[in-house]
Amino acid sequence: MKRLLPALLCVAAVTTASAQLSENPDKFLGNITTRYAMDAGGGVPQYYKLWNQVTCENESKWSSVEGNRGTYNWGGSDKAFNYAKNHKFTYKFHALVWGAQYPGWLSSLVPNDRYASYVKWFDAVKKKYNHLPMIDVVNEAVGTHQPGNPMVKESLGGGGKTGFDWLIKAFEMAYERFPNSILIYNDYNSIRWDLDNYITLVQTLRDAGAPIDAYGNQSHELSDISQSELKSALKKQQDALKMPMFVTELDIDIADDNRQKSQYQSVLPVMWEAEYCAGVTLWGYVHGATWVDNSGLYKGGTERPAMTWLKEYMATDKAKQAKSPYPGMKKRVGVYVRPRDLKVSKGDVLPILVRTHITDDARAEKSDIAIEKVELYVGTELVSTMTEEPYLTEYAVPSSASAGWKTMRAVVTTNDGNTYERYGRFNVLSGTTKRRPYADTVAELPGTIEAENYDYGASGVAYYNYGRNNPVTKDGGWAEYTVDVKEDGLYSFDAVVASAKAGGVFHIAEYRLDGLDYLTEFVNVPATGGTTEFKTLHGRLLMPLTAGRHIFCVMVDKGGFYFDKIAFSRYEENAALTVAATMKPTTITVGETTTISVTARANTGNTLASVSAYANNLYLGTLTEAPYTFDFVPQTAGTYTITAIATDVNGKEKMSTKKTLKVNGKREPYKSAITVPGVIQAENFDKGGEGMTFHDSDSKNEGDASYRTDNEGLDLVKGNGGTAIGYTANGEWTEYTVNVKQAGEYSYTATISNGSSSTGGFTISLVKGSTVTQLAKVSFAGTGGWDTYKTVKGTLSKNLDAGEQIIRFTINPGNCNIDKVELKCTAPVAAINTVSADEAVEDRAYNLSGQRVGGDYRGIVVRNGRKVLRR
Repeated sequence: MKRLLPALLCVAAVTTASAQLSENPDKFLGNITTRYAMDAGGGVPQYYKLWNQVTCENESKWSSVEGNRGTYNWGGSDKAFNYAKNHKFTYKFHALVWGAQYPGWLSSLVPNDRYASYVKWFDAVKKKYNHLPMIDVVNEAVGTHQPGNPMVKESLGGGGKTGFDWLIKAFEMAYERFPNSILIYNDYNSIRWDLDNYITLVQTLRDAGAPIDAYGNQSHELSDISQSELKSALKKQQDALKMPMFVTELDIDIADDNRQKSQYQSVLPVMWEAEYCAGVTLWGYVHGATWVDNSGLYKGGTERPAMTWLKEYMATDKAKQAKSPYPGMKKRVGVYVRPRDLKVSKGDVLPILVRTHITDDARAEKSDIAIEKVELYVGTELVSTMTEEPYLTEYAVPSSASAGWKTMRAVVTTNDGNTYERYGRFNVLSGTTKRRPYADTVAELPGTIEAENYDYGASGVAYYNYGRNNPVTKDGGWAEYTVDVKEDGLYSFDAVVASAKAGGVFHIAEYRLDGLDYLTEFVNVPATGGTTEFKTLHGRLLMPLTAGRHIFCVMVDKGGFYFDKIAFSRYEENAALTVAATMKPTTITVGETTTISVTARANTGNTLASVSAYANNLYLGTLTEAPYTFDFVPQTAGTYTITAIATDVNGKEKMSTKKTLKVNGKREPYKSAITVPGVIQAENFDKGGEGMTFHDSDSKNEGDASYRTDNEGLDLVKGNGGTAIGYTANGEWTEYTVNVKQAGEYSYTATISNGSSSTGGFTISLVKGSTVTQLAKVSFAGTGGWDTYKTVKGTLSKNLDAGEQIIRFTINPGNCNIDKVELKCTAPVAAINTVSADEAVEDRAYNLSGQRVGGDYRGIVVRNGRKVLRR
């Protein structure tokens, strides 16, 4: 008998103990760890007597495992994994990618290092657990569910062609390491508040051919949902996705026992009995030991009525016989359908690959299992029947086709009589601009791609937000180039770019039919001296190229620069060459010069042809004769990687080890020193860079990031008719060069907003060298909204001296947008040249530190602009 399976799940072979609540051989009823332990204690039955699946609440999250970079703590994860293994039930790893509980050290890294850290994290999980039954590959990526999502998105390659490339990359990385595992996308508010966005995200991953096996509904929001609303939402999901579904984190947070029981009775059978539901995980079962107050099923060691009902329900025939998309809780064959493009024009020809994987579980059941045929349908039309890998076909889009989404369905038949399905879609555009190489000529590599010669095709097919003739690049823009690689091997590239400012980033990707490759690192574009001053960035592809036709995608992660061309050359190393670079000095300030000296020599029987030098991949020059010295004058602060490449007469190369040049910023007022008395506009902090003239807790530009071209991450927002500092966090600070025209006592008027219900605040300080002296603490409650600005007034605790000095605003504790601070002199102090005897004790007097003193103070004081001696 044939069984129609949606072709996804990969739970390991599981033997279910009859003592557990779920007696259904095809579905699990699982739970999480309790306070980092498996057995909850306190009179609650042992874990294995209740549940037959476990998810670590926190123990396997990246922040828990690698809180200290390079040091891995697997103890909690191992405890749950081994417990499940010993008691013969299944385990889910939670979670590889999450924009919340990632290690704190990750945010301090640049994108390339963050990406490398993700690769290392995936590798570490693979090394530790060669086989995982199920994995939450990505958790909570819809919209702004988690504040770290923008950083994670940047780290994994950005939105790309689909808008969700970073998630596709995460699933490809997981599949590369865990092809036998159930790869799940998991999110909350997926049933109620963010249903449509959730469907769009998962549908895009599926349609793009990502190896996603199932979708997970956390189900935290169901404490007051009606049964009809739940059924409607689940049906909407399944009609759109046609994939297996997991209930991953169900809890009913109700204090009243009978109401909790009633809600469980209403929602759990609807989910459990759905044929596409593969299992249910409850998120905690001990009252007081879960992330919410009232979701536990045991209280004081006694089961609540909901638990009593749950036991009764799981013993019913309906619960025992509920169908699952994975008989035996096993994924046998993975099927993923990948069209070359998600968008296509009428009359175009669309390559489509059906990617398949027979799992270890399937081979354990039938050692000679094999795929007999793969049938691909577009709509109801059978497009192709394929019997040999690769299961690749082409679909000719009729010129008469109607515009809109078209459904694909792959049906895979194996030699044991089973069939497996996977759905997908592509979008037929209303136009007829066919995709083809520019000028119908394919560029050959080794060779050069001219930036303006990207493929013909419609927007969203061959390019997006990207123009010809070297226009300025835009964030998220991309263009594809069809190329013919003539020889297998490694390649280097030289990209010719121009930019008036630093901050641009691009990478080169290839959207293969069986995966997504990043061919380069994220390449940082420096300031080159102007939009017409083109310079060369050198790099090496991250993987070898195979001979034949390729489509390269130049992806603009952060725009604002100009592309001219990219040249690709064969890379071959001569390991016998010797090359080393040194710098003098190794620490300089912006605008100063360091001299790079390179020593290089060839091995016996070879001849050295040239030496080239690079700073952060920016080409500095090439010399053919010693001494090999290069002067470098950096225009922006930061850490520069200095390298040199020696090339022999046969074109073979050797790169030096990397050296680090530290370039300190040069402090300058934003426009000119701010006159005091006067107004300090918060957004006009000094130039100089992170750590010198400001400190921000991350490198993201949130809010009105375009206000300052020199900004390096400080968050500015539109507000109060202009620009203000926003998205503040405790400990962040900005500094301002001020020119105090009148020494004396000062008052302040701060214009601020606070859209939270918590107290907001910042301090005003005076900075002299390494000494920071607090002058005022500005505290305030909520102002009624982030766009509602109010004023707070006070007096500085110390007089200001005349002359140029540095004022600092430090966020403390946060909840604070700062528009401006006005400083007024309330008691001038004139220039002091003489000391005279005190004739009378008056109220307003100051010691030599500028602090107000009373009438009982004795010694030299300042009164009415004169130094006087009180005896």
